[in-house]
Amino acid sequence: MARRLPAPAWFGICALLLLFLSACSAGKIGTAKAGSVADKEKSVPVRVVTVKHRDVRRTVEAVGSLFAYDEVVVSAEIDGRAERVLADVGDRVEKGQVLVEILPTEFQLAAEQQEAIVEQARARLGLTGDIAEVTDPTQTAAVRKASADLANAEQKYKRSRQLSQQGVLARQTFEEDEAAFKAAQASYDLAVQDVRNLQAAVKQERALRDLANKKLRDTKIVAPFSGYIKERNVTTGQYLKVQTPVMAIVNSDPIRVRLKVPEKMSSWVLVGQPVSVSVEAYPERPFTGKIWRINPSVDPQTRTFDAEALIDNHQGLLKPGFFTKASIPSTKVDSVLLVPQKALNYAYGIYKIYQVTTANKLKEREVKVGDRLGEEVELIEGAAEGDRVALPAEGQDLAMRDGVAVKIVGSGDATK
Repeated sequence: MARRLPAPAWFGICALLLLFLSACSAGKIGTAKAGSVADKEKSVPVRVVTVKHRDVRRTVEAVGSLFAYDEVVVSAEIDGRAERVLADVGDRVEKGQVLVEILPTEFQLAAEQQEAIVEQARARLGLTGDIAEVTDPTQTAAVRKASADLANAEQKYKRSRQLSQQGVLARQTFEEDEAAFKAAQASYDLAVQDVRNLQAAVKQERALRDLANKKLRDTKIVAPFSGYIKERNVTTGQYLKVQTPVMAIVNSDPIRVRLKVPEKMSSWVLVGQPVSVSVEAYPERPFTGKIWRINPSVDPQTRTFDAEALIDNHQGLLKPGFFTKASIPSTKVDSVLLVPQKALNYAYGIYKIYQVTTANKLKEREVKVGDRLGEEVELIEGAAEGDRVALPAEGQDLAMRDGVAVKIVGSGDATK
């Protein structure tokens, strides 16, 4: 039979149980308070900006290269030996300046010979002094003599015919006068034709003379326009054939900028719009110009089209071949959402922002960005007007993550 405990023992056991339960309850309360203090200590200080719409003027950002305004390879137009080379790489040359001289002796003699042939043809035609052309072939000496013979033969023929009709002149005499008249007519026509042939011969000889003089002038190879020598391919004493390249000349003032513009911006870029260009050689100095030509077709491989601008280059700082970055202000104005660039987090090809919830916690959101406007970035997707976005306080960049409690230490405006 079980033995029952006395009443005092039961009271002691109950007291011990109450003390144990009180201790457990006090431990839980202390733990909760400690957790609350720890949460407050882990709050990340941030500044908050509000996403707002703002009207912005679109700017086309493009890259490209510089090209010379004019570039030409000067070649020899005659065969001959280079007697003198008067320019070299880097030299500034003016239009018409002599670059290379070819030995002219042979061409000088040929020109003089052709001039003599022209004078002989003029003499046969009866031209003297400053008379350049025969305007009326009937006024030449040969034609005037043939005309006089024809008039005399015609007069005899008419008189013989009249006497023959009266029966006082022998038939044979009449026929002789008639034949002489016809011969005189043929001689006259032949004289006129000879004059015309001589006129054509004079023109031909003059053309040959002019060709000989041109070859003589071609012994001096000149610059077709002002610019700088880019290449020199000839030396003194070298024998040159027709079309042998001797020098390359470039004119880089003004200089052309050829830009690759995305096809979606074709309506944003127009002829006459200003453009600002920067090059790596002068990173702090912008160069300005205007769009002057636009390619009407789009490259199907790159989905871009070419736009060319002209930039003054009086100091010669810009050189053909430079890589360029260009900015073209357009006339298109859009209302866009903007946030500071510091609000963006980029990792593995994805842009993210941290939205501050009503409970003052961070919520990570993936966004799609558009154009960069100074220190701000356009948001295309992932945010809405009025959203509060966190900017990390100094030294707190790595502390920001999804779900973290934050402490707002300042505010800003995304449009400033």
